[in-house]
Amino acid sequence: MGFHDRRYEGSYRSGFDAGWTAVVAILVANIAVFVANMIGPREPASLNDLLALHGDLPRQPWRIFELITYGFAHQPLAPRQQLPWHILGNMLTLWFFGRAVEDILGKAEFLRFYFAALVVAGLAWVASVTLTPAAGTAQLIGASGAVTAVLAVFIWNFPQQTVLLWGILPVPAWALGVLYVAWDVQGTTVRDSNVAHVAHLAGAAFGVLYAWRGWSLAGLGDVTDRLAAWRRSGRRFRVFRPDDAADEDDATLQQQVDRILEKISRSGSASLTPRERDTLERASRRLKDRDRVS
Repeated sequence: MGFHDRRYEGSYRSGFDAGWTAVVAILVANIAVFVANMIGPREPASLNDLLALHGDLPRQPWRIFELITYGFAHQPLAPRQQLPWHILGNMLTLWFFGRAVEDILGKAEFLRFYFAALVVAGLAWVASVTLTPAAGTAQLIGASGAVTAVLAVFIWNFPQQTVLLWGILPVPAWALGVLYVAWDVQGTTVRDSNVAHVAHLAGAAFGVLYAWRGWSLAGLGDVTDRLAAWRRSGRRFRVFRPDDAADEDDATLQQQVDRILEKISRSGSASLTPRERDTLERASRRLKDRDRVS
């Protein structure tokens, strides 16, 4: 059955078994850094020290990379501590809620959203400590800001989904969000807290705005799709324009349409990227051309 014989009603199912998902890749990267930090040297500096976000970043702008790297470093296991609660809490939250969010956004957009959330949360934390006496020595590590943003998007899309609070008490997802926000707001009033509550709140705010406004971060550059397209084409230099759709076979175009329609049914047409809108227009033109021919 060809593309021209089918309606725009797909039955796309997310191919989580087709390679690594974004969530799995982030989990593996965090665990790898955690292990490397545990077994690596401490002098002159540990791996965590090199990756951490420093409070005096405005005075050292060349360390801008810290706005990403801090999100892959976590507190090491203490001598008498049985479990690494810092990384364990973050990665479990990402695993349980991030997969559903990635299913909505797609792999590439999820990665863009996750890294953007790291930057937003990191900048908010830097702003909160810049004017304090401890700005020169303050450091931030952990994925909590980005993970909280992921949780916020999940709650926005599935507010009535039942989740287990502390693994025991069933509550709707929105109630979990309220508890998280209340805890972080209260935490900002506590001096000398080791928890970056400001980063959590900034991540949550970014996640809510992203979901509410239906933002797309495709403009940041879809490196994954570009590399995949380059690999499939087998040609190093090729400019693709909408008029080149004839090079695209019906089955491939139909798979893309099915995926886009599934995304629309889940999160609305406002969530579509410019690339996805172009794909629908391309498919519509091809369908009209086939109808004229027949």
